[in-house]
This record gives sequence, structure tokens and C-alpha cells, in this order.
Amino acid sequence: MASRLNQFIFIGVFIELILFVYFFYFNDAIEDVFRLSARYTGRISFGLYLLMFYHFINERSKGKVLQNTYLWGVVFCVLHIIHFAYLSAAVYLNDLPIVPHKIAGGFLAYLAIVIYPFYMMKIKRLGIHLIYFYYVGFVMAMTFLARIRGEFEGAPQSPFHYFGIVLIISFFVYCPYTLFKNKKT
Repeated sequence: MASRLNQFIFIGVFIELILFVYFFYFNDAIEDVFRLSARYTGRISFGLYLLMFYHFINERSKGKVLQNTYLWGVVFCVLHIIHFAYLSAAVYLNDLPIVPHKIAGGFLAYLAIVIYPFYMMKIKRLGIHLIYFYYVGFVMAMTFLARIRGEFEGAPQSPFHYFGIVLIISFFVYCPYTLFKNKKT
């Protein structure tokens, strides 16, 4: 599994670097390079979150070891750190205001994303796992909603944001349905 994990991390890092090079080549302003890199690496992170959540639901409902959840969790962690670097540079270079009460929830989600994969195999209680997945998903949904409302400078709303919210809600419904369907008697 370690070689597979390393391959996925390598491919993910390579794609995120290619994105940066692409935006660097086609944009004159470095501020736009980091803004666009942050936007699209964020979308990659969102996809990895969904993939990780899907494997968690699937493995946990079948009583399996969370092997694929761990694999995609580590990939998500590494690539989300790169996304954070792009996002931080974009905020700094574009002189975007930082509102502490608005970023506190996102900061906690970042910490969870970075820490969780390395402790997930030790966590036995389902509730702890669900807190992670639902909290991170909630923060992502609130980020999409803020973009839809136009609350982010330089981040226009997109159909992707509506689609992302629908996917998150779908996973939030699918998870308990799948995990608890066999417990109904």
C-alpha cells in the first residue's frame, strides 16, 4: 500500500504543480496565478474529500479496515497543504482582508484535515469519524455558500459551488442511511 500511496501523492503533487505552471504561463499577474491555483487545487481537495468519505462509508459499513480511507486521507492531507500554500499566497498578494471570526471554522477544518489521517486507524468510535467528515463537509459547504453569495473577493460564483453543496448534502444523507440500514430491526 505504501507504494500506491506514494504514487497517488506524486501524481497529485505533479498535477497541482502543472496547474501552477499553466496559470503562471497564461497570466501576467502573479496575484492571479496564486488565486487561480488556489481555486482549482481547492476543487481537487474537494474531490479527494468526497472520495475519502465514500471509502469510509463503504469500508465502515462492511466492517473492513479503513485502508482506502487512510490512503485517500493522506493524499487529501498532502494536497490540501499545497492548496493552503496557494491560498495563503493569494490572500497575501491580493491584499484580501482576513476576518478572524470568518476563518476560525476553516482553520479548525484545516487542522482536522492534516491530523485525522494519522490517527484514524486508532479511532474506534464511529461518532468521532462522523464528526470529522461532517465538520469538514460543513465547512466546505459554507465556503461554497459564501462564494454563491459573493462574500469572497476575486471568487465569482460558479455552477461548481451549487453542485458541490448538492454533493455534500447527498453524502450527508447517504452516510447514515448506509451505515445504519443494517441496524434497523
